[in-house]
Amino acid sequence: MKFSKTLIQWYLQNKRDLPWRNDTNPYTIWLSEIMLQQTRVAQGLPYFLRFTAAFPTVFDLAKADEEQVLKLWQGLGYYSRARNLHKTAKQIAFESDGVFPKSYVELLKLKGIGEYTAAAIASFSYNETVPVVDGNVFRVLSRYFDVETDIASAGAKKEFSQLAAALIPKNQANIFNQAIMEFGALQCVPKSPNCGICVFNDSCLALQKKKVAQLPVKSKKTKVTSRYFNYLIFLDENQDTIISKRNQKGIWHNLYEFPLLETSSPESDETVLALIQNQVFCDNEIVEVQLYNPESIRHKLSHQHLHIKFWKVEVKGKLTNGIDYKLVSEFPFPIVIFNFIEKVWG
Repeated sequence: MKFSKTLIQWYLQNKRDLPWRNDTNPYTIWLSEIMLQQTRVAQGLPYFLRFTAAFPTVFDLAKADEEQVLKLWQGLGYYSRARNLHKTAKQIAFESDGVFPKSYVELLKLKGIGEYTAAAIASFSYNETVPVVDGNVFRVLSRYFDVETDIASAGAKKEFSQLAAALIPKNQANIFNQAIMEFGALQCVPKSPNCGICVFNDSCLALQKKKVAQLPVKSKKTKVTSRYFNYLIFLDENQDTIISKRNQKGIWHNLYEFPLLETSSPESDETVLALIQNQVFCDNEIVEVQLYNPESIRHKLSHQHLHIKFWKVEVKGKLTNGIDYKLVSEFPFPIVIFNFIEKVWG
């Protein structure tokens, strides 16, 4: 088909030189695909290089401590990806002797590997004829073929997968899948694509019908909730402080944080100060409380906006289970807390 041939030609002339494209090793392809979920290439590339330097094989990753994995992942967000990555590495290393499954169906059985990632590994590593469908593919196909199906709807994935599958040239799934993803990332971008230089500007239905900005169709995003965090930075006479691991499910699972006072709505500093005076995080007498940041730090997650203040809480005596503040930065933290640590104690 002309579409596929033109797309592949464009890819060969315009593709970025990315390290995971230099071979068909399923380990590096898997790493890159997990890292690039919800993440731009420019942001993910340094993490990929650090990970492959620290863990050159799936055995190295499997043998690593989870905290080491989370520390290297720090700042990349969506930390469940890192935890699942570590679990899957153990599964492959210790149950399959380091050998990745060689088919889409078998890859789907691995922890943290969904339809998209399984298709990417199967096609890029083994050239299996399965379509990859991510946001880039939704966008390219909906615009080129003028598909108005809501991509957030139940049947959209199946419809677009069937359309993509029909376009894959025989024995060229690896290059076609990479080409259509790259085309969406570089040319057919979400906002204000340069259609004047597009290789499809004589055949794209959305361009002909002046619908480029309206496609793909996507229903409204999930409602974003706000949360109000007050982190207490305890300091005793030895300049020791308190940190703990977040064991509850939800954001930042298994990362570290300072003692947290969360309120259901924005509260005055006086109200929070009263709560701190009645805190139960330590038995030491409080000497002085100060705000590090009078203006809240706003930290955006996919479905939550966090409004964060850090409080310095000096106490008498020695903290039970206190840790030297100089050692704190060695633990894996959410990036917003780590940035605070670097600014105050770096």
